[in-house]
Amino acid sequence: MDRAVAGAAMSAGAGRGDHLTSVPPEEVGDVPGTTPAEEQRRGLARRSFLARSAAVAAMSAGAAAVAAQPAAAAPASGLRVPRGAAPTAVEDPTTLTLVEAALAMAAGTLSAVELVQAHLERVERLEGTYRAHNALLVEEALVAARRADRRRRSNPYGGLPITLKDNLFTAGVPTTANSTIFADFVPPYDSTVGARLVAAGGVVVGKGQMGPLATTRATTPAGVVTTVNAWTPADPSVSPGGSSSGPATAVAGRLALASLGTQTGGSITAPANAQGLTGLKPTMGRTSIRGIIPLSFTRDHVGPLAKDALDAAVVLQAMAGPDDGDARTLGLPAVPDLVRAATPVTSGRRAALRRRTRVGVPPDFLAVTGDELAARQALLTTLRGVRGLTLVDVTYPEDWDLQSGTFNVVRLPERTEPFRPWLQQDLTLFGVSVLSWLQGLLMSGDEWVTGQRAKHHFLAEVLGDLLGRQCDVVLQTSPVPFDVVGLPEIAFPIGLGSPRPDGTTLPLGTILGGAPYEEDRLLEVVAAYQSVTDWHRRRPADPVVPAAGARSLTATAAPEVRLDAIAAAEQTQ
Repeated sequence: MDRAVAGAAMSAGAGRGDHLTSVPPEEVGDVPGTTPAEEQRRGLARRSFLARSAAVAAMSAGAAAVAAQPAAAAPASGLRVPRGAAPTAVEDPTTLTLVEAALAMAAGTLSAVELVQAHLERVERLEGTYRAHNALLVEEALVAARRADRRRRSNPYGGLPITLKDNLFTAGVPTTANSTIFADFVPPYDSTVGARLVAAGGVVVGKGQMGPLATTRATTPAGVVTTVNAWTPADPSVSPGGSSSGPATAVAGRLALASLGTQTGGSITAPANAQGLTGLKPTMGRTSIRGIIPLSFTRDHVGPLAKDALDAAVVLQAMAGPDDGDARTLGLPAVPDLVRAATPVTSGRRAALRRRTRVGVPPDFLAVTGDELAARQALLTTLRGVRGLTLVDVTYPEDWDLQSGTFNVVRLPERTEPFRPWLQQDLTLFGVSVLSWLQGLLMSGDEWVTGQRAKHHFLAEVLGDLLGRQCDVVLQTSPVPFDVVGLPEIAFPIGLGSPRPDGTTLPLGTILGGAPYEEDRLLEVVAAYQSVTDWHRRRPADPVVPAAGARSLTATAAPEVRLDAIAAAEQTQ
């Protein structure tokens, strides 16, 4: 590792709170390579995923009926949190990571009520500016926090405030997907992932604002921008990311410790990069989509938006696994120990991996300029210093660009199909995003079949060459095409841009993609990087807001920005 870079990074982070070493790195010996048995399991998992991908495309015709059926969500037994020292002083609990807060509660230095109240006080003061939520559950959250404190012995980590995107069913709470179509919808049961997080100790403080039906950045159905980027709260023209804008702003603005977003075309990785967060889109099928208002059975994913890789691992560990209500989740390789993978280790006082990993650098990764180029170059310099990690130049499959462009649109008829009755009834129900829905309606069956065939061919190339012969994980310049074929991706911050004219700055991020069911390897690499940098600990300054009435879900005096139908179609996820 470049000791100067690491030392500067740690010095910058030191002084931001005494909780920085709550989960200290574990010292390990030499970094082992992959054993023959492990390599055999990886090969089997890849062949299985390739076959499963084709099967899921065929299953999509009957998926809506399957996904709509309520099923018992296997309750989580409690959060899996790594061992570490609890923060010795907690002046502002909202500055803690999820793991730090969990350790503080387990040690008795922080209660769930104190933790939840601290976040709700920020909601009271800042929600009117951020507009991160579509609904707030203030009283319900306080009741849940008191219950968590009473049950501290049975779950030492219970009482962690979280935000759920508003397309995740929440029993008895309006779940609208920010659409006129679902304006009066109150689900009778919870989504599987939401139920598992609550059973593990999560406390839902609100439903995250989102793009209408998860298509664009968060706007009203008519296209008026709502959620702002927490780093530029006075400028709503700056995008907060994809349709999971609200869940991302809730975490970046410290209204919640972590949140759940959904991704069909970049809506976990994009808002994570836009707001300095770590967002993990898991392998297709790793998390259940039962109880989530659908877009695409073959491409819908749900995953965490968190403050760092360790928090993302804890959240994903709590909610991943098989669910009878989503056939995509059944028969998969077991969920690995994600928390252990995201707990940093050292070797010879250097950041290290637990196993040797080749990180692929594609030919266009450095084909950027300015701040972004400097940040990516610094990232590569830091990664070169991680013991057990090797950077390798890689080449794309020949049809890489086709998946990002031509064949990316084959998802549109898949999402149009379940909404056809409303399209026949009244096009105005789709508001500003109507054009992309019509585009899906007009695509023919043969185009969809061709697209699925191309996707299968492309996936075989990626698994057989790029992620087989060339590297283990690969840096990305866009969430697609890994997003298209259901492979896991993790987005994380790598720098800050230059100051803007108004004095604000924006985070810079990147994306790392991996092989199917290998979220643990992605987490291991990012945890090693974050153990010697502090970009993931940078937070935006609080906005200046009026003294009273800030908890309102309506806008403050920020200038109105509106998307028209063409802009919404261009932003469609």
